[in-house]
Amino acid sequence: MKRLVVGFAALLLVILSGCTSLSQRANEKDNWNKIKQSKTVVVGLDDSFVPMGFRQKNGQLVGYDVDLAKAVFKQYGIKVSFQTIDWSMNATELQNGTIDLIWNGYTKTPEREKQVAFSKTYLRNDQTLVSLRKNNITSTADMTNKALGVQTGSSGANDISTYPKILKNRIQDQSPVLYDTFTNAFIDLNAGRIQGLLIDSTYANYYVQHDKNPKKYRVVNTLFPKEEFAVGIRKSDDTLRRKINVALERLAKDGTLTKINEKWFGRNVDSPLLTK
Repeated sequence: MKRLVVGFAALLLVILSGCTSLSQRANEKDNWNKIKQSKTVVVGLDDSFVPMGFRQKNGQLVGYDVDLAKAVFKQYGIKVSFQTIDWSMNATELQNGTIDLIWNGYTKTPEREKQVAFSKTYLRNDQTLVSLRKNNITSTADMTNKALGVQTGSSGANDISTYPKILKNRIQDQSPVLYDTFTNAFIDLNAGRIQGLLIDSTYANYYVQHDKNPKKYRVVNTLFPKEEFAVGIRKSDDTLRRKINVALERLAKDGTLTKINEKWFGRNVDSPLLTK
């Protein structure tokens, strides 16, 4: 029995060290040659984040970022494999080598920049407050002593903590209700379990526009700073970052980015790549 236990412990140690080694290699080396040879890049996303990346009723994955990622890597003859992840663990998944990129309405923040590198900004976004019109919430001040929802690990959750005077100090228990997905948050909003939802304007506008009864919602602007969407990349992947930036610039110049913008938003939205 002793030998069996010792043998099992040794095997477990080998497995764990192997996993650690794989993680270190992914996080410390430039992985472009590996991606180029396999002709596949793995993108991590939350597959319920409309319109950036979400599943239709038939299960097909579609969205703005899905189209953009495919267009970027089509230039290099590389297939994009989309991997659904726990959004609150996105940086960990990236560093562990489970995914190669975080690409799903991912906002640049000083905190995130400590862990990952970012591509050029391809879209700007705002944090908005969504509520039911019957709740009579026309500003963040109207959320005093009311329940506010937000997605775990989102830039909105970060903003609530970073700028407490805007919402945190007003809301019920001075703490938001956390959700794994905005889909579940909207369910609670419609059921009256929360009175407001802090959410990306890209998601809010698309969701409300496609609801059966869009007039039941009110979308209110907030004083949180404007955000920048970019691709999250391992800091060691300098070549991959450069390739993505070059491809984004090409898509802006040849009109592809404008077409993708208009497809998903019906208009040419705020993209700094198109203002140069």
